[in-house]
Amino acid sequence: MAVTTHVDDLTDPRLRDYVHLRDVQLRSSLEAERGIYLAEGEKVVRRAVEAGHRPLSFLMAPRWLDTLADVLDASDVPCFVLDEGLIEELTGFHVHRGALAALERPEPLAVEDVLRTARRIVVLEDLVDHTNIGAVFRTVAALGLDAVLLSPRCADPLYRRSVKVAMGAVFRLPYARLDDWYAGPDLLRDAGFTTYAMTLADDAVPLDSVPADVDRLAIVVGGEGHGLTEHWQREADLRVTIPMAEGIDSLNVAASVAVACWHLRPR
Repeated sequence: MAVTTHVDDLTDPRLRDYVHLRDVQLRSSLEAERGIYLAEGEKVVRRAVEAGHRPLSFLMAPRWLDTLADVLDASDVPCFVLDEGLIEELTGFHVHRGALAALERPEPLAVEDVLRTARRIVVLEDLVDHTNIGAVFRTVAALGLDAVLLSPRCADPLYRRSVKVAMGAVFRLPYARLDDWYAGPDLLRDAGFTTYAMTLADDAVPLDSVPADVDRLAIVVGGEGHGLTEHWQREADLRVTIPMAEGIDSLNVAASVAVACWHLRPR
């Protein structure tokens, strides 16, 4: 059972995992150094624990103790209880979903392990916005695709904002970073994947005209603004675009992934 401790001193060193949550650079370095990540909100905290991720501590307002009593009863770590105003002062924002947990960051998966059983995947090149990363993970999981590969520069799927937007989908969906990004097209080809590069290139074919019944399929999308690099476009089996209404050139990257995943979802 979690040990509940009421705290009113924001300089208490036991609260160090929860400070300055809006400072992305600071949080990224601290969380990497400590091997942790944060889950925000009752549903996300619950899903993290149910996925087998080990909590290190909880932070919550008194009104959430009963709601998360079963999660706390199953843990033997500290649960720090603060008034909501103090939580906001500590974290730097209004935790409107009411609860936080610091959890041990799981060991990263190897690319080969992720690809071994996957049939439909999404490959992300240089998506640096945590909201977009979270939205992509939620879409990929919801539409029944199997996994995500990320370039080295992609934002962290386990950053608090990514986890929150994904509503915990990052806990159930296998993913890995592809360190040798330039060699990625060859790796997917050798693994038997047909690659569809999402692009605005003049020779791209409409999404609704491409075959969706290939055996193993990778949807490849580029970063916000600049899109997919020429190398990945050139090496793809097909360059694909989503037809737009007159005067509109493209969708947000997360919306584009959603449309592509729906059309190419497993049947």
